[in-house]
Amino acid sequence: MAANHQVINKWPLTSRIFHWVSALLLLVIWGLFLLYENSDNISYLNLHKAFGLSLLCWMIARLINRLMVKAPPRLTMPNWQDKVAHLTHLALYALLITMPIAGFLMVSYGGRPVSMFGLFDIPVLVTPNRSTARFFNTLHTNIIWTLILGFTGLHIAAALYHQLFKKDKLINRMM
Repeated sequence: MAANHQVINKWPLTSRIFHWVSALLLLVIWGLFLLYENSDNISYLNLHKAFGLSLLCWMIARLINRLMVKAPPRLTMPNWQDKVAHLTHLALYALLITMPIAGFLMVSYGGRPVSMFGLFDIPVLVTPNRSTARFFNTLHTNIIWTLILGFTGLHIAAALYHQLFKKDKLINRMM
C-alpha cells in the first residue's frame, strides 16, 4: 500500500444525491428569478415559485435522510473549524427550508395562489394582508437570500480550502 494512500469515507449515496440536487435546485431557482427580472416574463416567476416549493419538499426529505443515515467519520481538524462547519451546515439546512416558506407566505399574503408547474394550484390559505406580504418579501429577498449567499460562500470556500491547501480530499466524500 502506498504511503500517501488515504481511505475516503464517503457520505452515503442518498446524502450525496440530496446535496447535489439541492445545489442544482438553488441554481435553477436563482436563474429563473434572474430571467424574470431581466424579461418581466411571468412564466419565469411562476416556475421560480414552483421550483421554490419543490426545494422545500426536497429539503424536508433531505433532513429526514440526514437524520436516518450515518455520517462518515469526521476528518481531523481544529475544534473551531469543526464547530464552524457544523454551524454552517445547520444554517444552510434552516435557510433552505425557511426561504421557500417565506416566499410562499409572501405570495399567499399577497393574495395569489402558486401554480405547481401548471398541474395544480396551491390556493391562498390566509387572509391577504399587504403589510404582512411586504414583511415576508423583505425576509425572503433581503434577509434569507443574503444569508444563503454568505453561508454558501463560506461552505464553498471551506471545501476549496480543504481541497487546494489541506489536500485532505474532503470534497471526495461528497462526490
